Amino acid sequence: MNDAKPERAVVLVSGGLDSATVMAMAREQGFEVYAMSVAYGQRHEAELVAATRVAAALGATRHQVMHVDLNAVGGSALTDLSIPVPEQGGDGIPVTYVPARNTLFLSLALGWAEVLDASHLFVGVNAVDYSGYPDCRPEFIDAFERLANVATKAGVEGRPFRVHAPLIRMSKAEIIREGSRLGVDYALTVSCYQADADGRACGRCDSCRLRREGFESAGIPDPTRYLP
Repeated sequence: MNDAKPERAVVLVSGGLDSATVMAMAREQGFEVYAMSVAYGQRHEAELVAATRVAAALGATRHQVMHVDLNAVGGSALTDLSIPVPEQGGDGIPVTYVPARNTLFLSLALGWAEVLDASHLFVGVNAVDYSGYPDCRPEFIDAFERLANVATKAGVEGRPFRVHAPLIRMSKAEIIREGSRLGVDYALTVSCYQADADGRACGRCDSCRLRREGFESAGIPDPTRYLP
């Protein structure tokens, strides 16, 4: 009889469909999941409510919400209300890019993981159906994993960290099919960059477009609640 306890993993949970899928994947792999979300001053605060729903539905041992004011940094339509959220994709990195966001989020997750004696971090970044963000690429994930293992007590004492980004080469349709197989209820999630207080999506921003096209390509009904 094997009485070994499952390994712990910290999973970044934003409230969107990608991170919900990643959390379900981590659970299927046998990890004890500790969910972390970040309130960073984002205009779409409904995603934090969604993150709480997702963490509870997928059985997180604990859901930790960290608070960081990225309004003070500025430079993004997701934190600065004076910058409109674009409704059509353009050339280059869009104004919805939040400077150093995934670096910050993974750093917070890394700190908590070290305290929890968890050697695994999961994040839902994607380099296929994404908006061109530099911190959603494989190069970034590889670099952060190397950083984690030279910047922590655990890493230098021979307890290395691994950063998992299982969606990084998947299309949005593939992500949705995988999550559906794992029983993820996507009606609980919010992806819109400017969702209202009730979590209803605008249907026009880049995130809404990618989500809608993903469900259409996957052949799965879209449960998103859109604004009239």
